[in-house]
Amino acid sequence: MAPDQGNSFLPHLGGGATDFELAGQLCYALLLREGEIPVAQLEAMCRSAMASPEGTLYLANGDGTLELPASAGPWQALLEEARRSGTVATRPDALACPLTFRDMLLGLLAVGGKAEGYSALEHRRFGDLAALLAGALHARQAFNLRQEDLARMEAKVEEQSQILDHIHDSVITMDLSGYIMGWNKGAERLFGYTAAEAVGRHILFLYADDGSETLEEEDDLFYNAFLDHGRREFEVRRRKKSGEVFWASVSLSLSRNEAGEPAGLIGYLVDITNQLEREEKLRLHAKIFEHNSEAVIVTDAMQRVLSVNKAFCDITGFSEAEVRMSLPALLQPTRDDPNLAAEIQVALASSGAWQGELWDRRKNGDTYPVWVSISSVKNTRGILSHYFLVFSDISERKEAERQIYRLAYYDALTGLPNRSLLFSLLEQALIEAQRNQTHGAVLFVDLDRFKTINDSFGHAPADALLKEVARRLQETLRAEDVVARLGGDEFIVALFDITKREHAALVGQKILDALAEPFQIEHHEVLLTASIGIAVFPDDGRDAETLLRNADTAMYRVKQTSGGPLFYSQEMNLRSLERLKLEGALRKAVERQEFRLYYQPQVELATGRIVGAEALIRWHHPEQGMIPPTAFIPLAEETGLIVSIGAWVLDAACRQGHLWREAGYEDLTIAVNLSPRQFRPGLSQLVNETLERHAFPGENLELEITEGMLMHNSEAVIQMLEDFHQAGVRLALDDFGTGYSSLAYLKKFPIDNLKIDRSFVSGIPHDGDDSAIAKAIISMAKNLRLLVIAEGVETEEQLDFLRAAGCDEIQGYLFSPPVPVEDFQLLLERNNG
Repeated sequence: MAPDQGNSFLPHLGGGATDFELAGQLCYALLLREGEIPVAQLEAMCRSAMASPEGTLYLANGDGTLELPASAGPWQALLEEARRSGTVATRPDALACPLTFRDMLLGLLAVGGKAEGYSALEHRRFGDLAALLAGALHARQAFNLRQEDLARMEAKVEEQSQILDHIHDSVITMDLSGYIMGWNKGAERLFGYTAAEAVGRHILFLYADDGSETLEEEDDLFYNAFLDHGRREFEVRRRKKSGEVFWASVSLSLSRNEAGEPAGLIGYLVDITNQLEREEKLRLHAKIFEHNSEAVIVTDAMQRVLSVNKAFCDITGFSEAEVRMSLPALLQPTRDDPNLAAEIQVALASSGAWQGELWDRRKNGDTYPVWVSISSVKNTRGILSHYFLVFSDISERKEAERQIYRLAYYDALTGLPNRSLLFSLLEQALIEAQRNQTHGAVLFVDLDRFKTINDSFGHAPADALLKEVARRLQETLRAEDVVARLGGDEFIVALFDITKREHAALVGQKILDALAEPFQIEHHEVLLTASIGIAVFPDDGRDAETLLRNADTAMYRVKQTSGGPLFYSQEMNLRSLERLKLEGALRKAVERQEFRLYYQPQVELATGRIVGAEALIRWHHPEQGMIPPTAFIPLAEETGLIVSIGAWVLDAACRQGHLWREAGYEDLTIAVNLSPRQFRPGLSQLVNETLERHAFPGENLELEITEGMLMHNSEAVIQMLEDFHQAGVRLALDDFGTGYSSLAYLKKFPIDNLKIDRSFVSGIPHDGDDSAIAKAIISMAKNLRLLVIAEGVETEEQLDFLRAAGCDEIQGYLFSPPVPVEDFQLLLERNNG
């Protein structure tokens, strides 16, 4: 009967102390001792337990196989019989039994040599002993297997740990609740926490975002969608031990146990901050490339077009498909400069870059200027891989540069060179003249009476006249000569190469002849003259400033003499200096009140009484004595001092008029001349304040104006004249007939008096034209119910003619020249008393 080797065997051993000791010894030898199984000791225990002097024990291999050695000798047959039968095999002097556990052979045990043999009880005892030994052997074998498995697992874990530690990136293992179980060296390097600091903590301590929404979102990634799919990749923000926040790419995997159930999480983290920055940079570069206002071309190493941006298509008209894999037109030789393309290639080969201005052609055939920057690109191995060209259409910039150049160096109205360009050209010409021992000349051309034309016709017609003057000057000159406009009505003609001084004078006369042809302004024929001063270089100056100043001096001398073109002389320069001194003295005269008023009587022809007085200014210079108005009034007009001088004249005249009224001459009218420079906003207020200050009635004040003042015909002028009329101030039109005004203006404006100019009075009665003009003016004035006064009456014949023609009043040397206030007082007493 085979022993039941799957149950406890101690009861079958008798339960005595000896049996328990045997069981304990077996357990100790097999289960508590480390090292190899002590086969000899076990064999001895079994012999002792069976009181057998002989015995043997053979253990099977782990797979249940057992090959008996030759040394088994006399035991072999009995052992083989026990293995075949699966139970105790007997001989009179020996017992053998297989050691099995759950049908697996663990070994073979045999005892023998007992002289009296073995009883049936000993047979059962031997079977129980074999069962006990088999159970202990199985326990030892299972323990060894577990130890081997554990060792293998530990080795595998150690190997995996070493592998994980050698991975540069972070690997973190967690349980399903998110608590960290594993932390490799990569995680230490990335986060700055050691494994001891991280393991056991919840993964949330690495989160960078504190917002609940973000945490909930990541929780969903962990516990919902992730568990459904077993793997998830996403990008998150994490915080290092140092506090630095970074972007990480996280790949989460689900680990499962042997039963296939979720057991934990494996997280693989990579710092992608630089990668995201690179990607953002690439996106930014792509946007810059596409939305750049400058055209961009990218080519391969063979300079074949790979891509272009939108600006290229907009500027050139070509699509990307039309130019792809073609050679950029900008790098092709052109007829204008066939060598430039080769120069560009040399520059690219030597320095890897070139920039400059080129001409390109649009799809429609138009050519246009571009500014181009070309650069070569090398790969990481230093091999040329690409070229990129960046260019912009500079048509507008070139046009703006031309416009700026024109504004800087050319007169905006006439298109002639201005002062800056003239000076530059003159300086170059002076250098050439000095080097080559040649001569040249500068002609200063100033238009006569242009201010009157401007006042009469207005700015737009006057500007048209200046443009026509510029055209005529250019037609008069040679191609190598230069004509420039300094401003206003001043022009400069530069002759850079003349052989004789007389040649400059001939050119000057040609200019005068060209300007003598009538000009048409608003259907009016206007005659124009000019004054020309000439300075020759290098005799009259070795720099542009001196030449122009000397030519200007000669021009002013022409105005004084009314002659033709005049060359500069040292004497003129002295006179120019005198003029500057005069201007300085005139400014001081205003401050020092060096002016005096003289009065010329205005006599009524019907009664012979003095009915008015024209106030005329005189300058009493402390050193030079009395200076006549012709010497300083033009200068005052030019410098603007006439405004303050005119205000003084008005004040002094009203003050004196008040004194004469107190003396009994209540009907005496004081006439004051107004300069065009005074005719501006505020004049009517000045007149009213002056009248009020001196208690002088407006009816006793007469303001003499010229025809040119009326030609502006502006609302301001009309309002000013109406203001005078409302104040009772009389208005006289001075020098009537010498201007360009329309007679219709006499009806439009509130004019009270007409003054016949002395140029017409001087010729009567012998000059038929002057006499006819004088009669016509008087007749017209009578029809318009205007009072007429003739000035410049010097003879009795002139007086008789004017009286017969119906003239109302006269003024002139025949009755009295302008006299000081004391002498005028005597005239009043003698004539009107």
